[in-house]
Amino acid sequence: MPTYQNKVAIIIRADLLEWQKLNVAAFLASSVAVKFPETHGRPFVTASRTEYLPFPKNPMLIYRAENDQQIRRAFMRAKERGLSIGIYTKPLFATKGEEENLAEILKLPDEEQDLVGIVLYGENRQVDKAIDGLKLHP
Repeated sequence: MPTYQNKVAIIIRADLLEWQKLNVAAFLASSVAVKFPETHGRPFVTASRTEYLPFPKNPMLIYRAENDQQIRRAFMRAKERGLSIGIYTKPLFATKGEEENLAEILKLPDEEQDLVGIVLYGENRQVDKAIDGLKLHP
């Protein structure tokens, strides 16, 4: 089994609706792939020579935050460790596109964002320290 130097951790608030959890996970996971091309694997090719989209190379684990304090703690610890962070805030559920998303996030400083999901990317041990105490999402 290969050893990975980096990992992706997605933390999602437990009190979201199921469709919201899936939406947040998809957006946050894709943000790492967009920002870090080195995380992409090679395309899958079948014996028919059909090419399919690649997977990310790094492990991607999803954790649950039981409340605002847990997600905020992981967020602050990730910032302290210099990890790459993506955020998804509650107001984004009501927006209709990139311009609205950007405007919504710009309204508040970091400490006032209503975080419902975050993604962390970086060295394994640093990610583990940032998410310390969180459980994997069932």
